Amino acid sequence: MNDLHHHYIAGEWVGGVEMSKNINPSDVSDVIGEYAHADRAQAETAIAAARNAFPAWAASSVQDRANLLDAVGNALLVRKDELGRLLAREEGKTLPEGVGEVVRAGQIFKFFGGEALRLAGEKIPSVRPGIDVEVTREPLGVVSIITPWNFPIAIPAWKIAPALCYGNCVVFKPADLVPGSAWALSEIIVKAGIPSGVFNLVMGRGSVVGDALVTDRRVDGISFTGSVATGHALAAKAIARMAKLQLEMGGKNPLVILDDADLPTAVNCAVNGAYFSTGQRCTASSRLIVGAGIHDRFVTAITERVGKLKVDDALAAGTDIGPVVDENQLKQDLDYIGVGQREGASLAWGGEVLQREKKGHYLAPALLTEATNAMRSSREEIFGPVASVIRVKDYDEALAVANDTDFGLSAGIVTTSLRHASHFKRASQAGMVMVNLPTAGVDYHVPFGGRKGSSYGPREQGRYAREFFTVVKTAYTLP
Repeated sequence: MNDLHHHYIAGEWVGGVEMSKNINPSDVSDVIGEYAHADRAQAETAIAAARNAFPAWAASSVQDRANLLDAVGNALLVRKDELGRLLAREEGKTLPEGVGEVVRAGQIFKFFGGEALRLAGEKIPSVRPGIDVEVTREPLGVVSIITPWNFPIAIPAWKIAPALCYGNCVVFKPADLVPGSAWALSEIIVKAGIPSGVFNLVMGRGSVVGDALVTDRRVDGISFTGSVATGHALAAKAIARMAKLQLEMGGKNPLVILDDADLPTAVNCAVNGAYFSTGQRCTASSRLIVGAGIHDRFVTAITERVGKLKVDDALAAGTDIGPVVDENQLKQDLDYIGVGQREGASLAWGGEVLQREKKGHYLAPALLTEATNAMRSSREEIFGPVASVIRVKDYDEALAVANDTDFGLSAGIVTTSLRHASHFKRASQAGMVMVNLPTAGVDYHVPFGGRKGSSYGPREQGRYAREFFTVVKTAYTLP
């Protein structure tokens, strides 16, 4: 019998109204476990528990918060191999990628353990004689955290850790598709000694649990990562009651490859950014914008490299790309590949469903060439191992094409020209810019986020996380 995994509400593990199976996309006969689904009443109970716990947690010692977060980080690092295997098994990224994600989550918790001791204010002289001015930060309150399936432990970590660090109480809803890693993280937080009500795990459907976490007036802020459509719908509900909001909603990220680029570097950046983690990253390089002078050599080289990538079970040694996360995502990937071809792009490699020893959702990485930036396949986020090559005549056209998108999360350029690299860093309309590096892959201690349709609200990660999870207070005193 599979293990049953319950919600954590008000300091207790409690069952749900129903259970759902967590399926391994590398082997659809493998059931990882059964996980509870909540109804709206349970979500509201978790919100009430967080609201009741908030005054004491907000007033708690920063040393206690630091110790707890550091302990969570240590536990994640100690269990990185076990949890990395669970992550790869339920989400489909390769085992090394899964272990790496768990390590990152551990580092995030330890970083915010330190940040709990570094939250500083300001003492400023008033323009009026004899008056003192203090500027301080206080916790926001109760925070709903709603996370996606593609980074099932790192994204929860980079939201939960700062929320707790700055004295907030949390109600956490992970994606339905990958509850295992989220549940394991929650268990670690509980075992570290989190006080009752400060942290709550409520699993279930977004239309039920997510809606409660967004619309309940006892929730002061919502931190969400997910699709554009869901983010827009959530924002309308949250802003209607003036809740504080932080949204990350994806990208259609360009990687510009200029004629002077080092070809092996360009190929490495493109393959890593476009195809690793099965292309299921909001920072993936889905638009490869290539100068005319290097275009043909680049297409030949990347086609050869993509053809050598091993697509197989996420847990198998030597696998470069695991399966697509589920059948629905596989269908979406195939649909977009067909759309690109019908619009005039050529399928230079891949794009077909693969059969492996175990039945799973395997897709050969797809490379579309002779694409234009006007095609739907070049404008809409696919979220799979699919990349389009767009030919341009020079740097100016490359920059214009790179910026011609509704998104603005990450952008990259491969060049040996310091002048072009420097200009691109300034002129790129993206929140993160990479030079001679893949567009995917960021550090845990610096800001993460984008512009335009990719992001809304304060940045995530690093010290900038305090902008969302705290509120500023200015106090005047006449001694």
